Amino acid sequence: MSHMKMKTKEVCSYDILSLGEVMLRLDSGEERVRNTRQFKAWEGGGEYNVARGLHRCFNQRAAIVTALADNDIGYLIEDLIYQGGVDMTYLKHLPSDERGLRNGLNFTERGFGFRSSLGTSDRGDTAISRLKPGDIDWHKIFGKDGVRWFHTGGVFAALSDSSKEVALEAVKIAKQYGTKVSYDPNYRASLWSDRGGVEAAQELNREISNYADVIMGMSLDSAIIDLNLNKLNQKELTNIFEKTAAKFPDLKVITTTLREVKSATINDWRAIAWSPEQGLVESSHYKNLELLDRVGGGDSFASGLIYGLLKGGALQEAVDYGAAHGVLAMTTPGDTSSARLDEVEQVMKGAGEAVIR
Repeated sequence: MSHMKMKTKEVCSYDILSLGEVMLRLDSGEERVRNTRQFKAWEGGGEYNVARGLHRCFNQRAAIVTALADNDIGYLIEDLIYQGGVDMTYLKHLPSDERGLRNGLNFTERGFGFRSSLGTSDRGDTAISRLKPGDIDWHKIFGKDGVRWFHTGGVFAALSDSSKEVALEAVKIAKQYGTKVSYDPNYRASLWSDRGGVEAAQELNREISNYADVIMGMSLDSAIIDLNLNKLNQKELTNIFEKTAAKFPDLKVITTTLREVKSATINDWRAIAWSPEQGLVESSHYKNLELLDRVGGGDSFASGLIYGLLKGGALQEAVDYGAAHGVLAMTTPGDTSSARLDEVEQVMKGAGEAVIR
């Protein structure tokens, strides 16, 4: 099999559907969060960023399943999503009050040189964390409405005990209807600190990965979390991927980005992917990449990779789309890129810093 084949559905409303939290990102730029007197507002969220990138850059039909508190912060997030063009048919509004339900906030500073980027999340008791199994009609979404690809991740699944059950419910029903599933394990220690730590996260990741066609990231077990994949050769990387795939017989692609941080503003960046048929492939190695805002680079990689797989290209082409899109995303502010498809393809062909006239 030369590429990951997609099953054609009789009815397909969406190319990509994501399940996850959409937060209000408050960006202090290069100023410290602790000292700034002003923030710039963006919308963001790991799963949402993938859908937005697929729509805005890759011209795919995208939708988000999420929930927002019914207040002015929720309306602001909703307005920002409108600007991104992601369909909100499946967005739920839940009533809020001053002491209860709320929307998630993420305060960020970009860092500079020796000073690292900083993200401070404020996401306690958010609307999305209260979703329960049965709240979303997945049979309608995957059956009647039709979705080619479903994406979710470990950040959403870690928000609450009910979040992980919703994620499991979604991937199980998606597989019943032949929808391709991608999962980003994306471990956040702060979300698991009072809920079983890394062992509980690993258990959940393995359970969801049983239904995944594509795993994005290598956070499935602690040995890999702590491992510097940049230092491994192709044979060692292939061995890791093969061992992971052996645990999940339906898995078709495993992929991850590799970042070497030289400073907050200078990184080396590349991506690798593996499939049983095509083995290990690697993107171009973008060395000494100058960053404006590194947040969302991995999500933009994911959207490019999914685009390549959706269009039926070889795994090499898909990983090249993802890596190039991630590069462009990190040269613009916000969680997602403002790139166009032709710009991504120019980067794939080796275009650099020359002025375009």
